[in-house]
Amino acid sequence: MTDTSTTPPPPAAVGTPISPADLERAAGVVGAVSHAFSRKVVGQTGLRDTLLIALITGGHVLLESVPGLAKTTAAATLAQSVEASFTRIQCTPDLLPSDITGTQIYDAQKSTFVTQLGPVHSNFVLLDEINRSSAKTQSAMLEAMQERQTSIGGTVYPLPRPFLVLATQNPIEQEGTYQLPGAQLDRFLLKEVLDYPSPAEEAEVIRRIEAGVYDEQQVDAPTGVSLEDVVWLQELAKRVYVDASIVNYIVQLIYVTRHPQQYIPGSLADYVQFGASPRASIAFMQAARALALLHGRDYVIPEDVKHLRHGVLRHRVILGYEATADDVAPETIIDAVFASVQTP
Repeated sequence: MTDTSTTPPPPAAVGTPISPADLERAAGVVGAVSHAFSRKVVGQTGLRDTLLIALITGGHVLLESVPGLAKTTAAATLAQSVEASFTRIQCTPDLLPSDITGTQIYDAQKSTFVTQLGPVHSNFVLLDEINRSSAKTQSAMLEAMQERQTSIGGTVYPLPRPFLVLATQNPIEQEGTYQLPGAQLDRFLLKEVLDYPSPAEEAEVIRRIEAGVYDEQQVDAPTGVSLEDVVWLQELAKRVYVDASIVNYIVQLIYVTRHPQQYIPGSLADYVQFGASPRASIAFMQAARALALLHGRDYVIPEDVKHLRHGVLRHRVILGYEATADDVAPETIIDAVFASVQTP
């Protein structure tokens, strides 16, 4: 494994071919983070890949699952593996925007206001049960995600780099929740839906708990990955080659989601209320480049786009109420869209 403890050199210009040495260094960084993740989180390979893609792209992730599937552990482990700051925000109906972004506090001794930055000013932010916060609070958080800055008392405070938000929502409890609008969901790069572990994986979780792997006093060996390495990796991903045929493939797929009646069976097309926005095309490009790096390649292939189809589109293709009534999942529609477009 390449030594990643030193400060990486300045990134080359976008479009510059990636050298074998750069690929080797990227593999070392990704391998170290992946190993640290697998030590704490059992199974959940889909979650691991999603978080690694988010780390490389600088995008945000929405995680949906029932409680107890290691979402918090995964986020904290990812932050620890790259020596980054991490905060967890428990969303509740009475949570205010200032509780997240920060506020000004009056200092009586100095007769002036002092700015206190909120927990969003961290490299990794876990928004637990984001759908339990009010629409006003959700908007404040999503603004920070998009603009990567907060404004307090007329002063703009940039967020640290890298900056990654992992938001979770619980699909089995809807009482006291505020559903995220589609326009706000669109700002998440990927949406990952987690499932229960297998019996063997669950037994391994219990074994690790008994062995003290998750004890707070347990000190993990450093991975040697720094924030500078992550920033370098993000710049490297921008240089991954994407052929024009892949770009056209992505654009065609997104076009089909907007005009499903012309391309997929009518029984499925009628469920689609709104197709994906241009953010979906951008997300495919960014995530496919990151996935190529994860696989040790400096170019994107069609299989990268196919692999990402559910994560990129399941929260962007808006289905009508008939789909809920007929128990039709977004993944069914997405698979039909991909089947209708020829692979380059």
